[in-house]
Amino acid sequence: MTATMKRLDHVNVLTANLDGMTEWYGRVLGMKPGPRPNFAVPGVWLYADGNPIVHLIGVKTQPSADPKTVRLEHFAITATGLKAMLARLEADGERHFFRPVPEAGVLQVNITDLDGNHIHVDFDLAEAEGMDI
Repeated sequence: MTATMKRLDHVNVLTANLDGMTEWYGRVLGMKPGPRPNFAVPGVWLYADGNPIVHLIGVKTQPSADPKTVRLEHFAITATGLKAMLARLEADGERHFFRPVPEAGVLQVNITDLDGNHIHVDFDLAEAEGMDI
């Protein structure tokens, strides 16, 4: 018997900027802090659509961005509401770039959080119809 993978459950991100990262994920991606077990380390679980998909863990020293060390390259979130997302990014001055992936039927909106983690938010390509992207 083999296991069947169904979806990404969560991403665990280490940060020395717990408050700033919590605010950024709320402001830019609309994620809300929610219930979290009483672990011995500081942290925040950020929820999207009722699911805690980003787990922030507070650390004293920011993890190295040295490409020789193991680190998160990116994570992706499936979403709807492309126009609203773009309006939020523009209003906040958040840098972003697009990558259409016609084979998968998605438009990736690529962004970077305060700690430099690469995130792409995937929208159905149909949401981009008529847009100058």
